[in-house]
Amino acid sequence: MLVVAVLKIKMPDARMPTDIWIQAHVARLSSKGVPVVVLKRGDKNSGIIIVKINRIETGVDVFMQERDLSGNFIWQPALDGRRVEEPEAASFIERQAKYDPDIWIVEIEDREDHSLLEILEM
Repeated sequence: MLVVAVLKIKMPDARMPTDIWIQAHVARLSSKGVPVVVLKRGDKNSGIIIVKINRIETGVDVFMQERDLSGNFIWQPALDGRRVEEPEAASFIERQAKYDPDIWIVEIEDREDHSLLEILEM
């Protein structure tokens, strides 16, 4: 049985431009020795974010920023919450980028299998 969790964590909102949120998280993760790179820059103020967590030897997890029914930002696991191989993740992300040219794509390397919440709170 597949269980998909929705992560409610601090996300950019109407008051914080997306580029500022990303810069802060990239700087913080980099300072902790976590490999992170912005693969695609989107709209500075309101671009949606895709986070690709490359587990190196065990596949890739992909999360997309969405709004819940109350209008709050949440992280939603993409690809039915499955961990996939790099080509499948890349294909999915490429399709999303074609659909929404304002999207941001951030890749994080994590060999220790941390959750997205753990990574973003490091």
